[in-house]
Amino acid sequence: MIDVAAAADRLWEAIRTRRSIAPLTDEHPGLTVDDAYEIQDAVVARYADSGAPVTALKLGLTSRAKQTQMGVDEPLYGWLTASMALDVGEELDTDALIQPRAEPEIAFLIGRDLDDPATTAADVLAATTAVAPAVDVLDSRFAGYRFTLPDVAADNSSAGRYLVGGRLSPPDVLDLRVLGCAFWKNGELVATATGAASLDHPAAAVAWAVRKLASRGQGLAAGRWVLSGALTAAVPLAAGDHVLVEFDRIGSVGLRAR
Repeated sequence: MIDVAAAADRLWEAIRTRRSIAPLTDEHPGLTVDDAYEIQDAVVARYADSGAPVTALKLGLTSRAKQTQMGVDEPLYGWLTASMALDVGEELDTDALIQPRAEPEIAFLIGRDLDDPATTAADVLAATTAVAPAVDVLDSRFAGYRFTLPDVAADNSSAGRYLVGGRLSPPDVLDLRVLGCAFWKNGELVATATGAASLDHPAAAVAWAVRKLASRGQGLAAGRWVLSGALTAAVPLAAGDHVLVEFDRIGSVGLRAR
């Protein structure tokens, strides 16, 4: 049985000192996903205690191909805090992170509380007041991004920083499943994708998260942003790098690292 508080302390120390650690499962191979979410809750509580409350939810492993690669059959979620939020035009301080990587996502602004264990993608769309282009900056606390599913869930889904661009409202004029995305790094096209890359529809990914939260007695509060999952593979970020996320119809957002 893993000591939840001790595991959270290890991860919090890695975040605070910006020094990577070995995966928790190296020492605790029996770590379950349920255990991992308890550790995640404890890590997020440490953010709140330090004056950084939760502001958004992020999803991971929403790609069917990535799930197959990792031998899992469901995504995972993590929480983003006020200290992780970047403003448009603000540069990313790479010295404040361990090993940052960026990926493009569609962000949803939730207009009413969602906590029903039977929540559907249609329910999510009905509750969404706006969508926006977003950059999720990952920062695994495990050296070399070496981890299992329970490890990354415990590590708050590798939450590092996030940036949400200009919002589009109302979002129901769009078919998010076929919304095109182009991801650029330093002026070169890295990848293209559509919204379907996130669990076949980004709203379905958000609905999965609501159901998962409900199973743990939690929910998604009105006013929260949700980053609905990576549409392409993540790219490493170093000082001087610039990434740009471009979407059909909902605009673009760029991020420069220093």
